[in-house]
Amino acid sequence: MAEVDLHLHTNQSDGRLTPAELIALVAARGLKVVAVTDHDITDGLEPALAAAVAHPQLTIIPGVELSTDIPGNEVHILGYYIRYEDLSFQATLARFRDDRVGRAQEMVRRLAEMGMPLEWEQVREIAGEGAIGRPHIAQALIEKGYVTGRQEAFDKYLGRNGPAYAEREKITPEEAVRLIASVGGVPVMAHPSYTDDLENVLEGLVAAGLKGMEVHYAQYDEKVRAGLAEVAERHGLIPCGGTDYHATDVEGEHLPGEIGPPMETVERLKALAEG
Repeated sequence: MAEVDLHLHTNQSDGRLTPAELIALVAARGLKVVAVTDHDITDGLEPALAAAVAHPQLTIIPGVELSTDIPGNEVHILGYYIRYEDLSFQATLARFRDDRVGRAQEMVRRLAEMGMPLEWEQVREIAGEGAIGRPHIAQALIEKGYVTGRQEAFDKYLGRNGPAYAEREKITPEEAVRLIASVGGVPVMAHPSYTDDLENVLEGLVAAGLKGMEVHYAQYDEKVRAGLAEVAERHGLIPCGGTDYHATDVEGEHLPGEIGPPMETVERLKALAEG
């Protein structure tokens, strides 16, 4: 068991647990430092911090995860120790979420054309008050009986090359790095092995101010982690990571703390944020 998990989601984006439920879970599992990193929204941070008061051994790092675009691929950038109250930052996140709604509505329209109609209100209800995303559409497809699971929904319809996929306006990874830095955050690349031509992408990101990349990631085996650790060291990046926990209860999902970076990673991230 790790003491640190720097990649966790709540129902404010595409996770299933409320912030308070997530904090209760990570505290029960003995974690010492966690980051709440919802997609394009920070509304889960205040309730998470409030819930953590009951667990003085637990430190919450305010975080966020931003989706960005490069030709033919998507790159996710995590931000740690962000000044999430910044009004300009919140306005930018609100714009991202508005784009998510338009994209989701277009995907629902395309699915209907393919003979799989969904009620928009059903998708909205699944998302609740959180930032709407493809996992919510996938859940609606499951509930309608069109697919048997989330992976099938993405593989057949909602993935980047799927027939129902629709683009939304995204910023570049470099813009995301600079946005996170503008609110005092430490920008880190999420699940880097999912990115094609990683070395070239990293060169541009490091030049823009990237400070870390995920190495200790739940979906990686030891060989992949070792290779990414070498890449991180070569580029002077802090090796980060976590479980990317969503509480979806799918087979093989890793619980918080099953993998994570050492406490040294937290110390290095904090030093950068305070510096």
